[in-house]
Formats: sequence, structure tokens, C-alpha cells
Amino acid sequence: MTTTPEIGGRQPLPINVEAGKSYWWCACGRSKKQPFCDGSHKGTPFSPVEFKAGKSEEAWFCACKRTGKVPMCDGSHKKL
Repeated sequence: MTTTPEIGGRQPLPINVEAGKSYWWCACGRSKKQPFCDGSHKGTPFSPVEFKAGKSEEAWFCACKRTGKVPMCDGSHKKL
């Protein structure tokens, strides 16, 4: 079994988040509800990552699953 996540998309996804709300970012890349978890990681070594919004704003979530700033985009998709 590979420990490299699948690529869930090749561009970051802008999401309007609400202060205090938790969002569960897909770490495996298999979710059909990118960038969020839909349970597709079951049977893999991956687990979703909780992001709790500190304020209401537009946040750019990583879809390529190669970011160094999990779960936010750091531009890693440009190297794919």
C-alpha cells in the first residue's frame, strides 16, 4: 500500500469558512467531496485533518495533497 496520497485536484479550492467551525480536510485524495473528507480513506494509512476556523473568511484548501502547510495550499500543485 502506498503512503503517497492521490491527487484530489490540481488547483487550490477557495472555501468560505465560519469562525469556530471545524472542517475535516481529506488527506488521502480519494474523497469525492474535495477538499473535505467523505470517508474514502478507510483501509488506507490516511486520516482526515481537522481545520478549525479562527475567523470567518475565504480559505484556500490544498487539493493536490502535496502541501507543506496542511491543510492550506502552499503552491505545491504548480510542481505537479
